[in-house]
Amino acid sequence: MKQCNILAVDDNKSVLSALDLLLSSRCKKFKALHSPNQLLYELQNQTYHLVLLDMNFTAGINTGNEGLYWLQRILEYDAEMGVVMITAYGDIELAVQAVRLGALDFIPKPWDNNKLLNTIESACKLSVTRKTASANNPVKANLTSEAPLPTFQTDCPSAAWQRIMEVIKKVAGTDANVLITGENGTGKELVAREIHRLSARSNKVMVSVDMGAISETLFESELFGHKKGAFTDAQADRTGKIEAANQGTLFLDEIGNLSSAMQAKLLTVLQNRAVTRLGENTPMPVDVRLICATNCNLQSMVANGSFREDLLYRINTIQIEIPSLRNRLEDIPVLATFFLEKYKSRYDKPSLRIADDVMARLQAHSWPGNIRELQHSIEKAVILCDGNLIRSNDFIFHKESPTMTFGDAGGTLEDMERKLIADAIERHSGNYTMVATQLGITRQTLYNKIKRYGL
Repeated sequence: MKQCNILAVDDNKSVLSALDLLLSSRCKKFKALHSPNQLLYELQNQTYHLVLLDMNFTAGINTGNEGLYWLQRILEYDAEMGVVMITAYGDIELAVQAVRLGALDFIPKPWDNNKLLNTIESACKLSVTRKTASANNPVKANLTSEAPLPTFQTDCPSAAWQRIMEVIKKVAGTDANVLITGENGTGKELVAREIHRLSARSNKVMVSVDMGAISETLFESELFGHKKGAFTDAQADRTGKIEAANQGTLFLDEIGNLSSAMQAKLLTVLQNRAVTRLGENTPMPVDVRLICATNCNLQSMVANGSFREDLLYRINTIQIEIPSLRNRLEDIPVLATFFLEKYKSRYDKPSLRIADDVMARLQAHSWPGNIRELQHSIEKAVILCDGNLIRSNDFIFHKESPTMTFGDAGGTLEDMERKLIADAIERHSGNYTMVATQLGITRQTLYNKIKRYGL
């Protein structure tokens, strides 16, 4: 940490003050921003190794979309930048989504100082090592998930994965719209890229858009583009993502997160096969092959009215369901070996191997973050390992928060209290004021109980 420059971005000044007191004496440089609007300017003008980034900046909004949006902007500017997310509650889905997008780790509020320091220490080491590897071997260091589907996927032995590969080969040669479903981190984007690679459009671009990370106010500008002067900050013409994908493939990830208004606008474009930039009146014809992905049950969302049935029909000519990694245990050694070889080369550790007992542990882990979590875990282990053999203590696993019922709680008051608080946090999306009000306790008492139960 001593050689790290750290930038913290959080709208809560108390959080920034606490981080300042804790980190200033431990790192090379620490700076705090209370708004993300100056974030990219700061990164362009100063050298940083690690960004601590809050998930939410707008009062009353706890979706995490703002944090995910700025995470993507950071990594677009510097793919090797280390980012640790700060989240108001330990929501595993939100954390996995941030890690899937490229964050190194996450810190739940309120935090334990020792755990926070350990997390930041590991993240600093990872970030410094990445940047060093990038400087020494920029070609290898720039390998990202934007590459075509790695060959390891075709080598996975599970019957479930082999069936998926058969469907991919049949669908790729057509222009049929494809909906890819499955949990976060199962490799939905990689499947989309393999479909594109095998298609007649493979010599054209594939444009990926994370719909869950685009706020409603930026939706039209991001997807449709805009004319200079169309709105206050439109200082130049901008080509939208759909227009950029013309004659190629458009991949819309997390499409289940679209609001009703955004669904209607997207449906109009898909039906008319034309897009109109903000500030213009003339539609521009577009020819794209559409692939969408989601971890949501869109059929259930149609039933409860939160997703348009006509949009689902439009995007769902062929559906491919990707199984979770815990249901593909026989694939884990192949995947782990692939990632090990990749990062051995990247970080110049050619003699590194995984201990036999560790491979057994990898197969025993539930992997809530699926392949993405496995990939990040292997990369961290390669960086943190000091010898030639990766052992169990070189891995950092985030524990799952199992779903419990009062009948399963073990019968103690403490177990039931923990369950009650966890349910209230989930019900109110991490709004601690509402949680405390429901439970009839003060916020400080709530913080103490959250810390006590590790929530």
